[in-house]
Amino acid sequence: MNPREVLLVDDDPELRKIIASNLEHAGFSVHTASDGVEALAALSEQPTDIVILDVMMPKIDGIEATRRIRANTDARIKLTPIILLTARSEEADRIAGLEAGADDYVTKPFSNLELIARVRAQLRRVDSDAALSPTTRLPGNLFIEQELRRRIDSNDPFAVLYIDADHFKAYNDVYGFGHGDTIIRFIAHTIVDAIRTQGGPEDFVGHIGGDDFVAITQDEHVDAVATAILEAFDRGIRKYYNERDARTGYIETRDRRGSLDRFPIMTLSIAALSNKVRPLTDYGQIGEIAAELKSKAKAIPGSSFVKDRRLA
Repeated sequence: MNPREVLLVDDDPELRKIIASNLEHAGFSVHTASDGVEALAALSEQPTDIVILDVMMPKIDGIEATRRIRANTDARIKLTPIILLTARSEEADRIAGLEAGADDYVTKPFSNLELIARVRAQLRRVDSDAALSPTTRLPGNLFIEQELRRRIDSNDPFAVLYIDADHFKAYNDVYGFGHGDTIIRFIAHTIVDAIRTQGGPEDFVGHIGGDDFVAITQDEHVDAVATAILEAFDRGIRKYYNERDARTGYIETRDRRGSLDRFPIMTLSIAALSNKVRPLTDYGQIGEIAAELKSKAKAIPGSSFVKDRRLA
């Protein structure tokens, strides 16, 4: 694995050399700059994993450099974690740095071990955020795969629900992605609530992406969880349509050839599979079985739930 990259910005060449040496010894790849101007130029050429900024610098100080990083239109730069180094311990100065957009600060003099620990903590936070769905804040594909592999390795019984919305693309095309994101959050809330009320304490909910979700539970909870999801979804979905569409029960949109198509009010399709009666030994195998079962569910009009044929 490539080392994480750090941009270290300090106008004191001796201190910069010492800090850089310690970071490199800890396994980081370190690039340096002597002031805010150099730092912003370096970031525009090559975004980095984290920035360490001294507050007191000539030309552009650390707080102003932080403001400019946060105002950048390139998300790779704008969202870079920032740690400020400051000789000032007054509360007002710390608040100014945090309000400018810094994620953390270290007051001089500081322990190199403390700085390294804070760098690692910020990178862990970023890694964790990257593994979450930005729309629902549910665990994304990385966490889903890890959780399924953990269940497979433990050899304990578990069941998987694969949940997918029907006619979501048509809704998104007519109502726009902003309303589409609202629907995705509604589905997420519906699944989480069903798991909380009908599932067990070790159950898991993840957002694969788009309108696809996964819930992991136990065989004895499958029917209750799936039923709770479908009933809550069907009760609430029409409020996300305008009055005419909700009344008629469909939306209209034109295809590329200009032909008018009608799509029913959204429904949900749920596929369920379990390792209790069918060996589940691989993450890819689970996805294939779930996709096959989901296709069968989608062939049934309205919201539907299909179990693996070996799940009686």
